[in-house]
This record gives sequence, structure tokens and C-alpha cells, in this order.
Amino acid sequence: MEKISRDDPRAAHMAEDRTVDRDELFDFVRDKHRWVLATTRADGRPQLSLVTGGLIADGRLAIATYPERAKAKNIAADQRVSVGVMGDEFNSAWVQIDGDAVVHHLPDALDGLVEYFRSISGEHPDWDEYRQAMCDQGKCVILVEPTRWGPVSKGGFPPSLFADD
Repeated sequence: MEKISRDDPRAAHMAEDRTVDRDELFDFVRDKHRWVLATTRADGRPQLSLVTGGLIADGRLAIATYPERAKAKNIAADQRVSVGVMGDEFNSAWVQIDGDAVVHHLPDALDGLVEYFRSISGEHPDWDEYRQAMCDQGKCVILVEPTRWGPVSKGGFPPSLFADD
């Protein structure tokens, strides 16, 4: 097979996998909030949930939800989860993070919900108002302690198609 030159426009869409340490992982995740959370159903099959999440100051991943949602119920039975963290575009870099999750219910959830909001949107103009809204809505927060992660990956053409120039 003939190799493609690195000057070819397709080279801009070359797949890559970059192994990262914990600090590099957190640098990658910090500004990305579109996630897919995978929990395990009672029958052993995965339950995928599109969520908004944030990396909080202590290194855990935070996801706000409601106690009635399947993800919260599944975590109560099996705390092992996976989180796919994606960029803004479909073909942006992404990473899978595996970890152990805990669902915190009100009133214990309030500090985690504040950290969740802060990690995504910064400071709230009235934290008392925010806390009250979370109570009124009956929210809970899922906190995930990362235990392992894959490389930061980007799909595309395999590097083996390109000449070493």
C-alpha cells in the first residue's frame, strides 16, 4: 500500500492516542463538560446516560441528577462506572475514565452540588439561592473517584497510512 504524505490534508485527521498522567488528565478534563456516564443495570448490561459533569477541586468527577434516575439507582447497586469525556466537536479528542461512584443525597449533597456548579460555571451570584433551588428540585450529586483512565484519543486515519517523511 502506498503511504500518504504528511503534507496531505488528510494528515490533519490522523488518529492519536496519548498516554497521560493524573495531572495531564485533569488538565484535559477541566474545561470539558459533555460526558457519557456508563453504569451497570441489574441484568449486567450497560446503562448509558448523557450528562453534564465537572472536575471538582479534590479531583473527583461531579454529576448532578435526581435520585429517581436510572444512573443513581444503578450506582447504589454497583459503584463501578465509566465516564467518556468528550470535546465540543464529534471528532475532538476524548478520554474514558473508570472509577468508583457514590450518590450523595440531600442535605449531604449540597456541598457537592456547589462544587459541581463551580467547576462548570464558576461562582454563583447567590449561593444560598442556589442551595435552596437544589433542595426545591430534590437533586442529588454523583461523585466519581477516578481509578484508571485510557489514553486521550482522537479518531481518524491510522498513522500507519502516512509516510514518515
